[in-house]
Amino acid sequence: MHTDEHIADSARKLLRLGILLFLLGLFTGFILPLTANPRMALSSHLEAILNGLFLLILGMIWHRLVLNRSARSAAFGLAVYGAFTNWGTTLAAAFWGAGAPMMPLAAAGFNGSAGQELLIAIGLISLSVSMVTVGGIVLWGLRPAAVR
Repeated sequence: MHTDEHIADSARKLLRLGILLFLLGLFTGFILPLTANPRMALSSHLEAILNGLFLLILGMIWHRLVLNRSARSAAFGLAVYGAFTNWGTTLAAAFWGAGAPMMPLAAAGFNGSAGQELLIAIGLISLSVSMVTVGGIVLWGLRPAAVR
């Protein structure tokens, strides 16, 4: 198990990263008209705000998770990766005017180059796997006390 000090330090990092991502989401809202696809930029804005809130919540419950060192490290890394990749991938798609194959509603028919679409697909698939994994780890870490 991690020491209480290490757990508190990780929780503080999650809180700081959550606020950072929340702020990046707010700033993303200001640049919507500067992108090739403002609708996708709106998605990026919302993803950053919501994922920033997720990191904040995770930081607030971090001390309640009963996890071994590797599970806690995996949850931390995957949560941060998934949250920031979600914002970055959708923002890149907004500037590139891309993303229709993976995000048809937000992309509104915008298609990028093959390379751009590949990067978007890699980002979206990897962040999806990351966030589902984090959800499972956190759910396991919050199991009833009798099972611990």
